[in-house]
Amino acid sequence: MDFTLSEEQQAAAEAARAAFADVAPGGGVPSPAVGGDPIADDIDRELWQRLTKSDLPGIALGERYGGSGLDPVAWCLVLRESARVLARVPLLETGAAALAVQRYGSEEQRRRLLPEVVAGRLLLGVAPHGRTGHEPADLGVRAEPAAEPAADPAAAGDTDTDTGGGTGWTLTGTQTAVPYAQVMDRVLVPARSAAGTLLLLVDPHTPGVELRRQVSARGELMAEMLLDGVRVDPSAQLGAPAPDGANWAYLRGLLIVGTAALCLGLGEQILRITAEYTGGREQFGHPVATFQAVAMQAADRYIDLRAMEVTLWQAAWRIGLDQPELPGHLPLAADLATAKVWSAEGVRTVASTAQHLHGGIGADLDYPLHRYHAWAKYLELFLGPAPAYEAEVGAILAEHPL
Repeated sequence: MDFTLSEEQQAAAEAARAAFADVAPGGGVPSPAVGGDPIADDIDRELWQRLTKSDLPGIALGERYGGSGLDPVAWCLVLRESARVLARVPLLETGAAALAVQRYGSEEQRRRLLPEVVAGRLLLGVAPHGRTGHEPADLGVRAEPAAEPAADPAAAGDTDTDTGGGTGWTLTGTQTAVPYAQVMDRVLVPARSAAGTLLLLVDPHTPGVELRRQVSARGELMAEMLLDGVRVDPSAQLGAPAPDGANWAYLRGLLIVGTAALCLGLGEQILRITAEYTGGREQFGHPVATFQAVAMQAADRYIDLRAMEVTLWQAAWRIGLDQPELPGHLPLAADLATAKVWSAEGVRTVASTAQHLHGGIGADLDYPLHRYHAWAKYLELFLGPAPAYEAEVGAILAEHPL
């Protein structure tokens, strides 16, 4: 397998490194280990605007919508760099939602929404966890056809697909742990209707939506999103209902590879911090990094990172293909689940080993490692823990024996 990056992908990574070069981990916000309140009430708007000037939020969007026309691999390269500095921006959520708009939205929706994303004027969130975080997200909200026509039928715009909801939808249900829901302009909500799974762009501040504040393990603002008879018109619907749930599966796949990219960048930075610390701290007249027990643990974590990397690129490459289901190969879902297992287990192990090798200073609030550990715990459990995906891999192998 050749994982050599193209010139365009390398340029994307270099642009991201330049954009994040002077970003301090934590961005000047309080430690997530102090108190139970969010570390901030908003994303880092200044950084977000800087990223838009470098065309990074639209790195994987089509050029005719103002994007760079690259692929999910390039998007993952940007996410990888953002995690190294704990960037407090919704590159994961807005990027995944925008790619779903590009894939399933009508041409009118693409032309209306995607240039706004590229310009940094439209923040798109995703509701990925369902009611509890332990069930398919599209089961968290029920969509029923609206009883009467939408107030403004013209708002539906150009519908070049059979949307199946000509009068709009009424939404009832719950989505928990929605990142940055309070500051998103729209949240992409998966919902289940009688015709199949829907992807709907919901205004989180529209009547009928209640946002109950939650705080993530990394200290960031989240919300439990309760929908009670929320009315959405056809212009909010991306494509037709999917009886097989393929639309949500695609969006979930993007979130998986994006999360794996964040885990990789985070783990690499944690190992770099650990190497610098153990290389500078001396005991018995020698740097502790030269002790066999320390060196072997660091080497094991390096191997974990390389496994995280190859499983990430495999999944990111396949999800970007026009036909990701390849003859003679396991389904794409197997590669996605494998990437999630390695990223979740890997980032947890790297962070735990780093704390062990640092000793007490790893918990010092004036030292950055505790912030990285908090992010590692959040990313490990985002979209579900590793054992759930191990079971998914097992089910796929049972159905498709090698």
